[in-house]
Amino acid sequence: MLAALPLPVLAPTALAAPAPALTANGTELAQACAGLDGWSQPAPPARVDGNTWYIGTCGITVLLVSTPDGLVVIDSGPRDVAPFVLANIARLGFKARDVRWLLITHEHHDHAGSLAQLQRATGAKVATLASSRRVLESGVPSADDPQSGALDPMAPVSVDRVLADGDSVVVGGLALTVHETPAHSPGSASWTWQSCDTGFTCRMIAYADSATTVSADGYRFTDHPDRIARIRIGHARIAELPCDVLVTPHPSASNLFDRLAGKAPLVDPQACRTYASGAAARFEARLAAEAATATGTVKWAG
Repeated sequence: MLAALPLPVLAPTALAAPAPALTANGTELAQACAGLDGWSQPAPPARVDGNTWYIGTCGITVLLVSTPDGLVVIDSGPRDVAPFVLANIARLGFKARDVRWLLITHEHHDHAGSLAQLQRATGAKVATLASSRRVLESGVPSADDPQSGALDPMAPVSVDRVLADGDSVVVGGLALTVHETPAHSPGSASWTWQSCDTGFTCRMIAYADSATTVSADGYRFTDHPDRIARIRIGHARIAELPCDVLVTPHPSASNLFDRLAGKAPLVDPQACRTYASGAAARFEARLAAEAATATGTVKWAG
């Protein structure tokens, strides 16, 4: 069994003091990350819509959802970005100790690698689908993940609540609903919630998990019919999410920064369907290429 990774010491009180809120302008975020998409490249925070804030890096989304009774953070980024995430919480004028729940989209090191550090720094509880619980609690990637062998281990976390498809985490009267969408990983989850602005205009935020079907070298999806079936279920469920504003774990996958900067429409009720259909088409092309390779029709490089 892999040993737990050492964690940097992060003091919750250091970022809990009130701080002046920034304008949190999407244009500033887009400008700061222009030409950059590194997982660990710091980025300024920005308001996505209403009660939802971007607090991640140039290449990895981390979201903060604010309620009158506390905060929820979804995803953490890689293991070296916890200080950036905590700093962005403080820059928005929030307190790390007010984070009530930590949630994730999927159990990979680029999106959950800092989860243990954030749990220690905030004292928040962790909720996750049953399909990703073992990976989070052990820190060891799942052997049935197509990317197994190409994934880094993570520091284990304590899971406080195990969720099923359709369950909600409720804070301050706001329900964040989990949708099991196993396209990218066995434990993939998408999240939806309602975001309202000061003018009482409300929209549904869909934090749709990665829909790409990436694999480690040598893995053939056609050798795993059960996984193919689950991926197709994941794509279908993402397409049906209530989805006024789409956000994705890699911001580039949904053109998020340009949309926050006003260079493209932020609101598009068809965005989840478009996102899912594109991923599904690429997956079917991958399956066709694998089948052709097996029959000697084409040479496929993986």
